[in-house]
Amino acid sequence: MDARALGDLIDVVRSPALRLLAVPRDGAVRITEVLLYDAHAPLPAAPGALLLAVGVRPGDAGPLVREAAAAAMAGVLVRGAENAPVAEAQAYGVALLSVEEGAAWHHVHLTLASAIEARPARGDGLADLFALAGAIATATGGATSLEDPHQRILAYSTVPGQPVDEDRRQGILGLQVPEGLANAAQYRAVFAAPGPVRLPALTDGDLPRLAVAVRAGDEPLGSVWVVDDGTLAADAEKTLIQGASTAALLLLRARAAEELARHRDTELLRRLLDGTAEPEDATRLLGAGPVRVAAFAPADTGSAPDGEWTSLRLLDLVRLQCAARSGRHACVRVDGVVYALLAASGDAEQHRRLAEDIVHRAGQALRVPVRAALGPVAPGPGGVPGSRTDADLVLRLLHDGLPVATVDEVRARVTLLRLAAVLREDPGLRAGDWQRIVAADAEQGTEYARTLAAWLDAGCDVGRASKELSVHPNTCRYRLKQACRQFGADLQDPDRRLVLWLHLRTLGGFDHPRAGRPSA
Repeated sequence: MDARALGDLIDVVRSPALRLLAVPRDGAVRITEVLLYDAHAPLPAAPGALLLAVGVRPGDAGPLVREAAAAAMAGVLVRGAENAPVAEAQAYGVALLSVEEGAAWHHVHLTLASAIEARPARGDGLADLFALAGAIATATGGATSLEDPHQRILAYSTVPGQPVDEDRRQGILGLQVPEGLANAAQYRAVFAAPGPVRLPALTDGDLPRLAVAVRAGDEPLGSVWVVDDGTLAADAEKTLIQGASTAALLLLRARAAEELARHRDTELLRRLLDGTAEPEDATRLLGAGPVRVAAFAPADTGSAPDGEWTSLRLLDLVRLQCAARSGRHACVRVDGVVYALLAASGDAEQHRRLAEDIVHRAGQALRVPVRAALGPVAPGPGGVPGSRTDADLVLRLLHDGLPVATVDEVRARVTLLRLAAVLREDPGLRAGDWQRIVAADAEQGTEYARTLAAWLDAGCDVGRASKELSVHPNTCRYRLKQACRQFGADLQDPDRRLVLWLHLRTLGGFDHPRAGRPSA
């Protein structure tokens, strides 16, 4: 019997209307089926079942929780959470869930049952939809197509001898219904009607249609269309209603399977990025070839009130563009940064062009600047955490003048960031002349540290340093002499110069102006 972990089930349904109120202490809950409570029949023994408390108020559901536990059921779901029997559920080791007051029980049952039966494998749902289209066409006597809410054709019948028209031929050819004002009006009529609708031909060469909306509760999932040449079966409308009900179940199941697969891939990608994924799982997601981590983030929106919304929209945009370019969308959002795994088996410039395109499109859609950083190519799953680390470092170096970069393009500055991390961790490596110089500047209002950093950046050229500082060369020379005299900085020793420069650049925050922004 199929079973789903309770956490997976909630993630697949992904609805704010579904809430978890109580869970057994061990937390190991697996749901095998969904049952509707019948007050006029005893509860069956149903290990692992989730019982929908139809007709029972949350405050009166305590006895039902006890009965469910005695029947080895895994959980009880009530409508509304006020006065729900949380204590009883915890005492009897039964999961307790709730849905909002206005939820329709048949919709809740259909959604949960579909999520339990969902499979992460692709393609089965499509075959089922084609089989359904063929069954409807055979029963009604008219060529049939199933469409999503965006008028994309998901499946169609292939029963020989049934009449078709040019609209159907063109739609099947492009798997998209031809656009037009008349078409739009017919779709509005179909989705507004409670049942099947008979529609006239749009042009002289076309045939009429019999159509019905496919719904789950109030949510439109698609529609079913049958070509009507005047010879449809007498019970065609009844057949179409039954077909729409089956189509709703299949579409919900397919969506649940897709959501489950995406959730599993997302969690696997998180583990890949932090280095905790199992090798065989990583190979399933990535394949055997080399990969690269790309990191995308909005610029300076972390403190904005809509920063969360912006990063979620960015995730959708990155996923869409990656899927359109490569047919895969291994993307995940972690702490406001969107990570994507890119197959690195082709032209290396393709990744940069993809990143630039995403930055351009996302900037227009979100109306905030977006940055993109590309880590190094990893030969396999084991190198993904390192590629992610470098991508994070590159992301810190990006600015308006450099919105996209690969790690190779900014390798020297990435090395300095890595050195800064090492220096900060070791008190012995942090110690040096720079600390006394920076402290004196802060206390006295002098600029010895800034002058030293500019002079060292300029290759010990006083003329270039003074231009960078916008001071007279003599002022620059005076500050350098004072730094040597007051703090014992030996600028003639190349080793001490190197260490002082590294300290000022990595720990003191005196970044080179051409770099764009400080690394500290």
